[in-house]
Amino acid sequence: MRALDDRGGIAVYCAILTVSLLAIIGVVVDGGGKLRASERADAIAMEAARAGGQAIDPGKAIPGDAVVADPEGARAAAAEYLNKAGVSGSVNVSGDGKTITVRVNTTYSTRFLSVVGVASMGVTGHGKATLIHGVVAPEGA
Repeated sequence: MRALDDRGGIAVYCAILTVSLLAIIGVVVDGGGKLRASERADAIAMEAARAGGQAIDPGKAIPGDAVVADPEGARAAAAEYLNKAGVSGSVNVSGDGKTITVRVNTTYSTRFLSVVGVASMGVTGHGKATLIHGVVAPEGA
């Protein structure tokens, strides 16, 4: 008769190890997924800002006074880009009309972390476009 029976000890060890490894894999997969979602949000924000930058004020550009954004047109163009990309966000045109800033809000749906109650993570993206013009060097440089 044995005093200490250790049968089944390796099964408990394997179970603990398996759960730990799955948790680590889950964090890596969902962390990478959130990073990709953040990069996508930044890219969408940059493209929306560029789309807004195409809406210049013709009343100032045609006579050669200045190349500035038409605030309403820039906001509308950027908002339309965000809408087509399927994300929400905000668009801001600077007071001098030279800079369009876009902030994107979206979510990343988790694959592994949903098991522990984290179904999604918020993701934000930022983009900025500055209007410049010039033949040899940008104006104001």
